[in-house]
Amino acid sequence: MSYTPRPTTEPGKNSKNIMYCLKSNSLLGHPPISTTERVSSRIRECLDELPFREFLDGLAIAVPIPKSSLAKPGSLWVPLMFANALKQEGLVGDVLACLSRSHAVNKSATSAPGERPTALAHYESIRAERALITPEKFLLVDDVITRGATMLGCANRLYDLFPGVPIMGFAAMRTISDEKEFAGITAPCRGCITLHGSQTSRVP
Repeated sequence: MSYTPRPTTEPGKNSKNIMYCLKSNSLLGHPPISTTERVSSRIRECLDELPFREFLDGLAIAVPIPKSSLAKPGSLWVPLMFANALKQEGLVGDVLACLSRSHAVNKSATSAPGERPTALAHYESIRAERALITPEKFLLVDDVITRGATMLGCANRLYDLFPGVPIMGFAAMRTISDEKEFAGITAPCRGCITLHGSQTSRVP
């Protein structure tokens, strides 16, 4: 999915509402199920048509992206819920919550462009716990991706422990900053996150 943060059209406003539902893992539909479960179910239904279907072949170990803040017992961790929902649909092999924050960083979505944490800042704030086995491949799982700095920082921290193991990333929704480029809520794509000095970019 995709959303635009400063919408002026009805589809854009609807996309932002869906983003809020995802961020809070709200109950949707009849019968009501969580947003992460509904998205995962829809992915399973459309899997053969998706450009990233080989990412979700049931073999990768899903690693949820940690929040920007320090984890608190019982707090909402949507990427973990999303990873579990993907497992329930048979789209990943297992879930390994092996990444956590050693210290908090600014939240990218609410930070001014010059104050957003870099990939290096994310890398330095994340600690990883080694698993007992070496998986065939990893799938980093997030709810919303903006420029990809968090994903890139997590991928490099994970690679420290598992050099040579392929690491892919998957997010339920991506940010389209320029509303002119927003084509709709349902917009599956496959892209690339690149590091340019200290800054990251995501295409598309």
